[in-house]
Amino acid sequence: MDALIPILNKLQDAFNTVGSESIQLPQIVVVGSQSAGKSSVLECIVGRDFLPRGSGIVTRRPLTLQLIHTPVEDKDVQCQRLGITVPNENEFGIFTHIQNRVYTDFNEIRLEIEAETDRISGKKNICKEPITLQIYSPKVVTLTLIDLPGLTKIPVDDQPVDIEQQVRNLIIHYISNPNAIILAITPANVDFSTSEAVKFAKEVDPEGQRTLAVLTKLDLMDRGTDAYDVLCGRVIPVKLGIIGVVNRSQEDINKKKPIDEALRYESAFLQKTYPSIASRNGTPFLAKTLNRLLMYHIRDCLPSLKARINQMVSHFQTLVNSFGEPIEDKGRLLLQIITKFASNYCGTIEGTAKNIEVSELCGGARICYIFHETFARALESINPLDNLTTFDILTAIRNANGSRPALFVPEISFELLVKRQIKRLEDPSLRCVELVHEELQRIIQHCGAQQEFIRFPRLHEKIVDVVTQLLRRRLPETNRMVENLVGIELAYVNTKHPDFHEAVFIHRALTGEDVIASTNQTQNKPKRDGRNNDQPTSERSSPINRPLIQRNDGNELQINGVKSPTLVSMASLGDGTGINDRKLSPREKRDCEVIERLIRSYFLIVRKNIQDSVPKAVMHFLVNFVKDQLQSELVALLYKATANEHDELLNESSHIAQRRKDAQEMLEALQKANQIICEVREAHLW
Repeated sequence: MDALIPILNKLQDAFNTVGSESIQLPQIVVVGSQSAGKSSVLECIVGRDFLPRGSGIVTRRPLTLQLIHTPVEDKDVQCQRLGITVPNENEFGIFTHIQNRVYTDFNEIRLEIEAETDRISGKKNICKEPITLQIYSPKVVTLTLIDLPGLTKIPVDDQPVDIEQQVRNLIIHYISNPNAIILAITPANVDFSTSEAVKFAKEVDPEGQRTLAVLTKLDLMDRGTDAYDVLCGRVIPVKLGIIGVVNRSQEDINKKKPIDEALRYESAFLQKTYPSIASRNGTPFLAKTLNRLLMYHIRDCLPSLKARINQMVSHFQTLVNSFGEPIEDKGRLLLQIITKFASNYCGTIEGTAKNIEVSELCGGARICYIFHETFARALESINPLDNLTTFDILTAIRNANGSRPALFVPEISFELLVKRQIKRLEDPSLRCVELVHEELQRIIQHCGAQQEFIRFPRLHEKIVDVVTQLLRRRLPETNRMVENLVGIELAYVNTKHPDFHEAVFIHRALTGEDVIASTNQTQNKPKRDGRNNDQPTSERSSPINRPLIQRNDGNELQINGVKSPTLVSMASLGDGTGINDRKLSPREKRDCEVIERLIRSYFLIVRKNIQDSVPKAVMHFLVNFVKDQLQSELVALLYKATANEHDELLNESSHIAQRRKDAQEMLEALQKANQIICEVREAHLW
């Protein structure tokens, strides 16, 4: 399993370049308050002085410290693998942000950490972008640690007033990773129950399953006290344990006391003060424990990590594909986008589009709904006799008669009144055209949601403008055609229409002499030979010319005793109905009823014609015309445009360009990480 930590280091290097926070790598995060001894613990683990020191917050950026155990005999092979010159020293460091430079002087490493911190975060601010330092040495155990800024309460000097919140947010960001082991540093000369580091760990890891506590400065405790209870977990139990260490004092640091000597002093102190648990404490034991914990933690996290990376590779591959490839041939790309748009537009109308809406009707389905639901209901809602009173009908009849009293109902009154009603069909017909035009406009936006138009907003605007102009040019002609359809019906009232035959027959029968018999009247009884001697011979030979028209008890018209199947009886005017303060005569009632029935019958015929012909006209003059001409209109746009206009149309949005770049970098990092994980053999895990 020793190969697992280098695998983790490679993964960290891969993802540091893209700053991915969605990949939660296994890692050890060092948390502690200022002056708790974090830097001393890390330097003792490394065996060299290399961290910045001073008053206030010195560590203002996360430091990813990758320790790689490199035996002297393997140094040449390691350097060859890294592609660097073999240094003279056995211990050296490399920063990932500086290519091909090897640091053998650890004082220079300290200066570079300070300079890189100031470069990104300034002199006082906190920054979450990490610095990655790799240290190769035969004295270290292979280990990866992340050193975070120390906890502070009050800003000093020129520190931001919210410095405490900044540090807290940064620490929570790292320790919230469920795959992170929390190394909580607490000084022994402070009550362990008040430890800020342990408190932070408890917030994100209440059960202590991934927390390891380190008790520093054991040699600075008050005389007569010891840390036995704390180290044995009797005060606050910690799942991964509590390890005590002895740090170098500030005087030792100032006098540059060697770390090897400090480690010998630590060992002697533990043997003398804590003999029974000395083997389970100290810096060497801490380093080995961290190495073991990290390896087993990586082993446990690796399967889910691999699955997560594979999932993200698929996601970012799709994302990169959606942004499109870099532009090579602009004319060709422009033609492809135009052709695709025209195909999608026509497909949406015909119902063959790939992306079918499930939330609402659109395209051809919406147009069909307009024709057969919206338009049909609008026509059906028009009553043939709306806005037409009995007084209007009677007035029209009298005006048509002129100065002469008439024996029959004049046909001109019927034509005038029925045309007035037919004219009312024009408004819903034009509204139908308007609704279809609006839907054709909506299809533009629906097809314009494709990724190419998000990538090239100027091209999208131009195509929308071209299609809108095409629709706008065609709309007046379509409206004129629909108006003409209504005008055609108004131009000639066809009283010989096959469906109007029965109504005309009734009209003629009702206006004949002595042919209407009320319900209470009886017919003359026929002679023995079945004939009435008073009838002319011609009438006796043609009885169908004089049918019997009468009302039954339900006030419904009957022809020779048979109820008319196509005419619906109007509500009876009843006795007492008056116009201009007088009652209608029986003749006037009959004439008005005849006209009402004829208007109703003929209006229904015309309405049926309009309901059938308007959708056909809209499809021919508007919908099909746009479908047929769309491709040629857009291609004309392509060939009329100059090279500069091509550049303008294909001027990619800076937002999309940046997103493609970020997605491409992330995809490359994920593919590299996936390749790194695939190098781990099953034998490495156990």
